[in-house]
Amino acid sequence: MAFTLQLGEKAPDFKLPATDGRTYQLSDFDNAGVLVIFFTCNHCPYVVGSDEVTRQTAEKFASQGVRFVGINANSKNTYPEDDFEHMVARIKEHKFPWLYLYDESQDVAKTYGALRTPHFFVFDNARILIYTGRGVDNPHDTSKMTVNDLDRVLEEHVAGNPVSVPLTNPIGCNVKWDGKDAHWMPVEACDLV
Repeated sequence: MAFTLQLGEKAPDFKLPATDGRTYQLSDFDNAGVLVIFFTCNHCPYVVGSDEVTRQTAEKFASQGVRFVGINANSKNTYPEDDFEHMVARIKEHKFPWLYLYDESQDVAKTYGALRTPHFFVFDNARILIYTGRGVDNPHDTSKMTVNDLDRVLEEHVAGNPVSVPLTNPIGCNVKWDGKDAHWMPVEACDLV
């Protein structure tokens, strides 16, 4: 069995606290025609570098029933800056148009098979996975990006067309697994930025 959720699979449920003080589960988004769940964090330069492009995509498709949910599963023991308090501060400062949930146990990230930050999972109205992978081809420096996969996928899907490229490799920092799970993914240069 593959580590990452496979195309055609249903979205796994979750129950996670958000920076707005509420706790959310999958059914809270039943009214969304499309649900974009993405694993993100506070510090990764690939996240910070592409958040404004993600914001533009989220705002562009909001009126078409597309809902965005960000989940931070990074270990605060590995990166103290990724703790819940910093999440609250970051969403307050940037006013991103998505809910920001905290997966402190990292169980949801493991169930989805989150590999990087950011890592996007796009689900249709039946919550079937229709796309997973990167948002753009250069999240570290979006001034150099040539492809916006997330925008393309949503454009195709809301127009009623099949997703032309449903699978890409996510580009970003490894998810910061806690303690004994740190061996899941090798450390890469991004961890040192």
